[in-house]
Formats: sequence, structure tokens, C-alpha cells
Amino acid sequence: MAKPIAVGLLGLGTVGSGVVKIIENHQDQLIHQVGCPVVVKKILVRDLYKERDVKVAPELLTTNAEEVINDPEIDVVIEVMGGVEQTKHYLLQALQQGKHVVTANKDLMALYGSELLAVATENGCDLFYEASVAGGIPILRSLVDGLASDRITKMMGIVNGTTNFILTKMCKYGSPYEEVLAEAQALGYAEADPTADVEGLDAARKMAILARLGFSMNIDLEDVQVKGITGITEEDLDYSKRLGYTMKLIGIAHRDGDKVEVSVQPTLLPDSHPLASVSDEYNAVYVYGEAVGETMFYGPGAGSLPTATAVVSDLVAVMKNMRLGVNGRSAVAPQYEKQLKAPAEIFSKYFLRIHVKDEVGAFAKITAIFSERGVSFEKILQLPLKEKGVAEIVIVTHKASQQAYEEILQQLRDLAIVKDVKSSYRVEGNGN
Repeated sequence: MAKPIAVGLLGLGTVGSGVVKIIENHQDQLIHQVGCPVVVKKILVRDLYKERDVKVAPELLTTNAEEVINDPEIDVVIEVMGGVEQTKHYLLQALQQGKHVVTANKDLMALYGSELLAVATENGCDLFYEASVAGGIPILRSLVDGLASDRITKMMGIVNGTTNFILTKMCKYGSPYEEVLAEAQALGYAEADPTADVEGLDAARKMAILARLGFSMNIDLEDVQVKGITGITEEDLDYSKRLGYTMKLIGIAHRDGDKVEVSVQPTLLPDSHPLASVSDEYNAVYVYGEAVGETMFYGPGAGSLPTATAVVSDLVAVMKNMRLGVNGRSAVAPQYEKQLKAPAEIFSKYFLRIHVKDEVGAFAKITAIFSERGVSFEKILQLPLKEKGVAEIVIVTHKASQQAYEEILQQLRDLAIVKDVKSSYRVEGNGN
């Protein structure tokens, strides 16, 4: 049997503990896959004496990152500590010393992925990051390997478990946002500071990574249009149900010809859409290819063992490459120049809820604004409100350009009969 492959671990939290458990418990399978054992040689931690849910020999632990990065016997560095700037420095050091890197760090890869991959290639090293998007779902490897011969036109998915849990509870039980957020925090689905999740930033990082890989284009985080879920009301969800829709925080990366759009925002999906039934903390990604058509990847988007499974799968890929002598050749430079769609080139249906003065001719003035820009209605609800002299109008449009729709919204806000534009969301159909 070949000599063991030595691994250094940066971090021993939820995911790090899962990695250690899988390496220990699946040793027979790892040896069968790559022909040699895997040993964890050193683990960077903040606190040597903290109680953990995995037993590790005390001599494996260190608070000094250099003991992992500079150890000549360590072949692969697995990063599951989080953070960005300091972590980037550690991984650059590791790559420059010829160590292969596996990371679960979506923030790091969204911001510095291109730079790190370039350094990995220069030094003949592998840098894999499957666990950075959608936990245990093998979506990145599917894009790079399984769908390598196809041309991806669209990726659309639920890539944040926290917001999906919150929206599921709000939709099913009519629970208010603050109450469900507190429950998500108590269950460990949401951080004490949930901003990155609920404002859509976490999902945006993942969509930037997916778009970069799926479209072979250097998509940056700032290229992603982002809107979170904090403004969603019980009334919005109630009207969604009445009209046959389910509200989800959806990430979309869409390519038309040479131009792309990438966004994350609350979206109404028809109840019959496969993503509408993805509940609680689960993730799912729909991928559309010119040849394959539609495929969907579904599974747990977070958690110790699901995410650790993705990390160890990347480790296996590194080890196989080591045996074949082909490390550092998997990172492919982007094939296409980045070209983002202008607002006039981005088309969608829209849900709109407005409060208007309940007077003769009000609706005619509103429809005139839409018709001026060639935007027609698919569904309309008009309901009186408890407030005297005020009516609520709920509209679902046919497809319109983002530019035309934003101009319509501005005109509506300026219209004297419109008391308030209460909410506005994108609508996705089964076929668009």
C-alpha cells in the first residue's frame, strides 16, 4: 500500500468536526478509492481546551497556523475556519508551498476565487471548493465535469437554507418574520447576526461562484443584483397563495447569447414549479443546458456531515490527481469576456401591490402608465380596504424589461391617486 496522504485542517468547528469524523469512519472506502490511507496530521484551532463533539488527540491541535502551512509532510490543507482576508493569506501561503487546498469558504471564493485559482495553477496545485455552494449537493462538480460538454444557459435555485426555512414557516403557518427568525436562530439555522442570510448576501456569493463556473466568465460579487427577504409581509404571502404562487428567495444566473444577468431576490414561483416544494433548510438548483435540457440538484444545503461530505469528496479528487500526477490542471481560465445585460435586456414577469384612492377613473390612469410602455396584465385583483376611500390593487404583469418596469414604478409613485406602492417582486413561470 502507498504511504498515507497527510492532511492539515484549518478549523475544527461544525464542518471541521464532520471532516474528521468522515476521514476516521470511512477510511476503508478512502483506501479503496485512492489506494492509500488518509491521516489528519495537524489542526488549527482557536482554543486548545474547548469541548468538541469529536475526539481528537491533543497533540494534533495547534493555535499556530504556521504549524499546518509550513509542515513539509502535509500534502493537503483543508480550510473550514471561515473568514476572508487572513484566510486568503493562509491559503496563498499553502499554495505557494505546493500544498493542495480544499475549502468550504464561499465568501473567500466569491471575492478572491479567480486570484487563488491562478496561484494554484502557477504552483501546480489543486484548489477545490465544492462545499462552498449548497452544502452536500455536488453542484459545482456537476457543472465542471458532468455537464462539461454542454452549454449552460440558466441556473436558478434556492441556495440559502436559512431564508428558505424562514419563508417556509411564514407561508405554511402565517407566522410573522421576527418570530420565525428567532426560531431559526434557536435551531442553529441562522446566525446571531443574520444579515448575510436575510439580506441575500450569502446567496449572492454562491450565485457569483455558480455563474463564474457555469458561464466560464469572471463574474464578480458586485455584478449580482441583490434584494433580501426582510420586507416580505404576511399580506404579500397571502396574495401569492391566492394567485397560485409560492414565495422563495431565488438566485438566477441567465445567459442570452454573449450577455448574462445574475441576481438574488424574493420571487413568486407557480405552486407547480419543482422549486416551490423545496422546504425548510433544503437547497435545490435548477440547471438548463442547450443539450441536456433541464436538470435539478436537491439536498441539504448546510450541516456538519453534508458539507463535510463535499469537502472529503474534494479531498478524494485531489488524492486521485496526486496518484495520476495531474494536479494543478483542473482550473480552466474563463473562456468568455464578461458582458452583463443592461436593464433594458433583462425580462421578467412582476407582482405589484399598490394602495390607491378609490375613485372613478383611478384604474384607467394606472393601466395607461403600463400600456404606454407596452406592458400588459396577466392577473389582477382589486379589493376594498378597511381604510375608507382606499382600494388595494394586486397585479401580475406579462413579461416586461426591468428598465420599463422600474420606470412604471417611478411613475406610479408620482401619481396623485396612488397612496403607496406596497410591494413588488419578480415572478418566474414554469417555462421562463
